[in-house]
Amino acid sequence: MTNKIKKKLIIAIDGPAGAGKSTIAKLVAKKLKYLYVDTGAMYRAITWKVLNKGIEIRNINEIVRIAGKLEIKLEKSKDKLKVYADSKDVTDEIRSADVTKNVNAIAAIKGVRKILREKQRKIGENGGIVMEGRDIGTVVFPDADKKFYLDAKPIERARRRWQELKDDGKKVSLSSIAASIRSRDYRDRNRKESPLKKAKDAIVINSTSLMPNDVVEIILEKLKIEAP
Repeated sequence: MTNKIKKKLIIAIDGPAGAGKSTIAKLVAKKLKYLYVDTGAMYRAITWKVLNKGIEIRNINEIVRIAGKLEIKLEKSKDKLKVYADSKDVTDEIRSADVTKNVNAIAAIKGVRKILREKQRKIGENGGIVMEGRDIGTVVFPDADKKFYLDAKPIERARRRWQELKDDGKKVSLSSIAASIRSRDYRDRNRKESPLKKAKDAIVINSTSLMPNDVVEIILEKLKIEAP
């Protein structure tokens, strides 16, 4: 039997695309009645704003200015995280093909990452959060109470993404998704600003052959905490 802890923790979950970060972070947050924070959605919100204003991706100074002024709000709504940009609900719009195509370039901008890093720290300063991304345990919250690094074989990560798209009625080949995953991995791990890497004190979980609930149970056991 695990011991229940009253202190509200900062839980960091990092990992590559398709490793299951969002799914697992949502489930863990729900179990613990914590706030789930999808940092990727914050970068997408800025990307949406930039595209909506017709700003060219190469106009870095203007993009950083927009990032600094944009008010991003994350709100838990039943089992879904709603994302607001300057009071507008952009939860669905930030998942568009155009945003997906351009978010990597914007997320690599040093000034944008600095601004969002401060916003993310502000959100989590009082604990009680499960924050997922690619640099949470290494940059955003290097002193997080617990850090996890989720991983899975590339082909399994590609299969998961393919299944998600298929369930949404989108037709795309598994091979194209696999190629996209490889490309994303390379960019994430080799970018100059906050590259994807495992924190030295992170607990690694390979989810290749695990179901989401199995991963959640592993995390809860490692936290030594019972869900309320």
